[in-house]
Amino acid sequence: MQNIRNIAVIAHVDHGKTTLVDGLLSQSGTFSSHEQVDERVMDSNDLERERGITILSKNTAIHYKGTKINIIDTPGHADFGGEVERVLKMVDGVLLLVDAQEGVMPQTKFVVKKALSFGIRPIVVVNKIDKPAAEPDRVVDEVFDLFVAMDANDSQLDFPVVYAAARDGYAIRNLDDEKKNLEPLFEAILEHVPAPQGSSENPLQMQIFTLDYDNYVGKIGIARVFNGRVKKGETVMLAKGDGSKENGRITKLIGFLGLARTEIEHAEAGDIVAVAGFNAIDVGDSLVDPSNPMPLDPMHLEEPTMSVYFAVNDSPLAGLEGKHVTANKIKDRLLKEMQTNIAMRCEEMGEGKFKVSGRGELQITILAENLRREGFEFSISRPEVIVKEENGVKMEPFEHLVIDTPQDFSGAIIEKLGRRKAEMKAMNPMGDGYTRLEFEIPARGLIGYRSEFLTDTKGEGVMNHSFLEFRPFSGSVESRSNGALISMENGDATAFSLFNIQERGVLFIAPQTKVYVGMVIGEHSRDNDLDVNPIKSKHLTNMRASGSDDAIKLVPPRELTLERALEWIEDDEILEITPLNIRIRKKYLDPTQRKRMTKK
Repeated sequence: MQNIRNIAVIAHVDHGKTTLVDGLLSQSGTFSSHEQVDERVMDSNDLERERGITILSKNTAIHYKGTKINIIDTPGHADFGGEVERVLKMVDGVLLLVDAQEGVMPQTKFVVKKALSFGIRPIVVVNKIDKPAAEPDRVVDEVFDLFVAMDANDSQLDFPVVYAAARDGYAIRNLDDEKKNLEPLFEAILEHVPAPQGSSENPLQMQIFTLDYDNYVGKIGIARVFNGRVKKGETVMLAKGDGSKENGRITKLIGFLGLARTEIEHAEAGDIVAVAGFNAIDVGDSLVDPSNPMPLDPMHLEEPTMSVYFAVNDSPLAGLEGKHVTANKIKDRLLKEMQTNIAMRCEEMGEGKFKVSGRGELQITILAENLRREGFEFSISRPEVIVKEENGVKMEPFEHLVIDTPQDFSGAIIEKLGRRKAEMKAMNPMGDGYTRLEFEIPARGLIGYRSEFLTDTKGEGVMNHSFLEFRPFSGSVESRSNGALISMENGDATAFSLFNIQERGVLFIAPQTKVYVGMVIGEHSRDNDLDVNPIKSKHLTNMRASGSDDAIKLVPPRELTLERALEWIEDDEILEITPLNIRIRKKYLDPTQRKRMTKK
């Protein structure tokens, strides 16, 4: 029986999980001296690197003093909470990372609640103690209070604490110790994380917690072996969550070490491995001994709270920039995404229209951004929250919202959120002139609020939210207060025309941009929509006159990112997304038809 420890690294977004895993990988001697290693090496795809966030949970393994430590790096953002929940079932201990300055944040609470309910005793790592405003002692007290509030048992309340600066590669047990390397953390893992339960002698039991896909092998399930032994080429039984069973052969067995995946011949109880050979494999399914099947309990997966409609792009500029533009291509790509991303759902809603549901705006915009980079062209509707009915009562999702803001702006924030049906739960001074506000708010009230919030706090505020629960419907919520500036002509926008339009509001386009009837080119300064002509050019004569030849000065247009555009649009607008451009347009391009639909 090999000596194994299984741990997950959990924390709020940006508290240093992936950087810490970097340090553990490099200081355990996993990489040989000639290997070139990037920073944040576990964030493997482009979007993760650009945004500096982890989107998919990933696993790796290191060897330290004869013990194999399997480490799973998890996402910190609440939209990917489904990933974290599954991972916690697979491990025997967690490293709970908390920033030494920011302290306990909403996602910290979300993941801690899950970990404690599984009976796991966390090792608390107070990270970033090298920050000038760090207060490690206050943060440890905050974590203790949080554990008490979450009904932790006595052994969980007596948690070990390690202080660290993952970026500088050191950890210490007491604040006055010498700062050398991460050895104190390795020792804490070996000392406080229990070895896996289960025995190699029992019949086989393993459970899938993440999926991967390979063009050659097909679906790959990443699983933990709870009991027994598994061999390559062996026949096992796949027990699905709905009770159906089928026998099949394991064609590939893959082990992890560092960043490498190597084919192995067999694995034993306690290890985490990847298996291939089953096409019907899903998260939560068990692989068991066919002669003595004892499936494990299927996993509870959190339901989606938000949905958008993906559709074929049918604007006048459709098909000019994208490589994949047909409904079949979009459908195949969305179904492929659903194979590995189990927190999302997709259903076809008629010709060329698909309803995609997920855990939040970020999860949906990341899917859209990935499609766009792969050369797809499509349109997206405004996000809607998923309302369900229980005993005849309409229920909608509520979020727990935490805002850190300079004190001077807190009045404006409380007033705006009040109109969006938010209820304030706490208000605490943070030091350095900051205040922390906590609210409970319907998820609908958060759609479109972020850009307003950044304006109100001059970019200095930080907002975080995580899903709370479904509650009775709370009535209508205030949304965007400004109308749109809509083009009434087809052609190329001219500087002369935009100069005259810009005093009516904020522009989204620059001169020479292609426009069409019904395309939104800016935000009106009032609450009604306004049709404008952006392609009118100056009437030229051969007479000169003082005053008519003034230089044209244009204010730079507002840059539209995918998130910003998606939260700006209203129900009668659509986002047109191509590999090169993001455009906002009205659902009905023709102005007379638009007026008719508004009256209806």
